[in-house]
This record gives sequence, structure tokens and C-alpha cells, in this order.
Amino acid sequence: MADSDDFLAWVRTALFDAELALHNGDPAPRRALWSRNEPVSVLGAWRSAVGQDELDELFSSLGRQFSDCTSYEFELLAYGVQGDMAYTAGLEHTSATVDGVPRSYVLRATQIYRREDGGWKVAHRHGDTVTS
Repeated sequence: MADSDDFLAWVRTALFDAELALHNGDPAPRRALWSRNEPVSVLGAWRSAVGQDELDELFSSLGRQFSDCTSYEFELLAYGVQGDMAYTAGLEHTSATVDGVPRSYVLRATQIYRREDGGWKVAHRHGDTVTS
């Protein structure tokens, strides 16, 4: 149970803070939480990336697109921790400026995590826009 509690605490603090920073135009906290070990991948709502170089470019690009986040909530629907692997599945409710235009949207997001050097790192993300 301690593994699950520690993982959830990390999701609700460090991971949440990194996503909020990204939506305010700062990709560095998000990148810091991602694994530097291959494989890493994003199947994104707007763009996808495979490998470290593409991930760096994607996060930098998103940082340039996002600003002025007025609201970010991660609605955790499911999660699991098994040894050195974990996952989350949930809904991201966001209000931010995207490419200069205020927007509100919801993404379905599933992420896979690996425990590396005693801490959690993101290895994969899949996100898509929720439509009515």
C-alpha cells in the first residue's frame, strides 16, 4: 500500500505542478519528470513523439503554444502500481491560452511510469480530446 500511496502523492504534487507549469508556458518541469531512458513516447492530442529528441521538440513547442492557464484539474479515474511500473488514466480539464486564443478543453490522458533511481518517471503518454 505504501507504494500506491507514495505514487499517488507524487501524481498529485510533482506531476500536477509540472502540467500546470506547461500550461503556463514552461515545459522544463514536465521534461524533468520524463525518463531519459528509451523507450519514451507520446501519442498526443495535437502531436506525437517517439524518442528523446522528438520529446524535447514536442515539449518545447507546447511550451511556446500555452500560456495564462486559469484552471487545470486532473480527474484521476484509475491507477495502478506494480513493482517498478505504474499507470494513470484520467481526464485533464484545462482552461488556458493556446496560440494566443483562450480555450477550455478536456483531454483523456493515460500515462505509463517507470521507477528509476528511486523516483517515478513518465515513459509514455496517450492523450486525446474528449468530444461530446
